[in-house]
Amino acid sequence: AIDLQLIADFGGTMLWPMIALSNIAQGSAVLGMIFLQKKNAEAQEVNVPSCISCYLGVTEPAIFGINLKYMFPFVCGMTGSAIAGMFSVLTGCMASSIGVGGLPGILSMKPQFWGFYAIAMLIAVCVPFILTTVLGKARGIDKEVVLSDDDIIAAKESGSDSAAELETVSGPVEMGAFLSGKTVDIHDVPDQVFASGALGEGIAIDPVDNVLVSPADAVVTTTMPGSNHAVGLRIANGAEILLHIGLDTVAMDGDGFTCHVKEGQIVRRGDRLISFDVDKIKKAGHPLVTMMVVTDDNGNEKLSLENGKEVKAGVDSIAVIG
Repeated sequence: AIDLQLIADFGGTMLWPMIALSNIAQGSAVLGMIFLQKKNAEAQEVNVPSCISCYLGVTEPAIFGINLKYMFPFVCGMTGSAIAGMFSVLTGCMASSIGVGGLPGILSMKPQFWGFYAIAMLIAVCVPFILTTVLGKARGIDKEVVLSDDDIIAAKESGSDSAAELETVSGPVEMGAFLSGKTVDIHDVPDQVFASGALGEGIAIDPVDNVLVSPADAVVTTTMPGSNHAVGLRIANGAEILLHIGLDTVAMDGDGFTCHVKEGQIVRRGDRLISFDVDKIKKAGHPLVTMMVVTDDNGNEKLSLENGKEVKAGVDSIAVIG
């Protein structure tokens, strides 16, 4: 609406070009991860399609599936986006309309700004890619990552087992309810990213309580410092899942959310992961429906779901992965 008003008042908008550049920048951070993890076929199954969708204007798979998981690519993407956006504004780049973001966004630009905007796009590609590659190599992302002894000791001191003690299986894993409430078909969730399956298939729960629990024995792979609205887990058969509380709750910046776990920690089925303030989420205008998405099935392609079922957290089963 703001872009359309700017176009009506001034004949163009400087805002839309910056939005399209931010898509490109986050995609370029993933491109850096593709380069870093070129020998990791499992990671590339997520990296490559996420990068492509980001360059075409759909950023959620890249942001939630990769960049926030490692955090530093997300920051690198924002840095590149800021520099490219600054160049775009300083050179007066304006779009005559709004449309698809990412690389096709140049088609919305006024022809006289195509040259400058192409340079801005190049900045949005190069800066995040270079920063992600350099920082990733410094962090050893291009090598096999193993939990350090300090991480294992810290996990034990926190009252949980270490990641090294998670018993692995090669077959199906039964998933328990991560909240009390009614299970919902994820394709009925009022959010296109989750409903379309862009992040992966899964199941949702319309909750009646306020404590997110682990659906299975797992290793915590991802937390969301600052927002605490989601958590990533790797279960015993190697599949990775994302648990996401509510819709667009990242905008709350952690207000009303408390995370009780940390990365590398072992959790058992029914262990609490995140507690949240239902009233604050409702007051902020966000739906409470909470999703469990299989972001990487690790070859466990079969997924059985029980939709439309009243469940109790940590007790009833809602899915089988594998």
